Amino acid sequence: FKKQKKGLCSLDIVFCSDEYLLDINKANLNHDYFTDTITFDFTPKGQKETIGEIYISTERVKENAAAYKTSFQNELIRVMIHSSLHLCGYKDKIPSQKKEMTRLEDQYIKTYYRLCSTWNIR
Repeated sequence: FKKQKKGLCSLDIVFCSDEYLLDINKANLNHDYFTDTITFDFTPKGQKETIGEIYISTERVKENAAAYKTSFQNELIRVMIHSSLHLCGYKDKIPSQKKEMTRLEDQYIKTYYRLCSTWNIR
């Protein structure tokens, strides 16, 4: 958030099942399909610090990791970054928006792993 020049008041991340996230998708977005993540921005109008909730289906992340031939950890980090970028105002509805989000995801994933190695975290 700091790199995006966005204040952060609070952020909750809920890890859940496909079915749990499907219920949220149906109830809140009228979408009847599985997704890996849904992001809600609850920031009051005029407030500068973001208040958000991110819901992530660990089942979907696991399947996507296999499909994209990456690790579960890498895909989970990507989804958390992706959802955070939505809270920073980024969209992904059209190809140019998706390309920019993917570029930022890649950038922040590299930063994450660089920091992990610097701090000796595995």
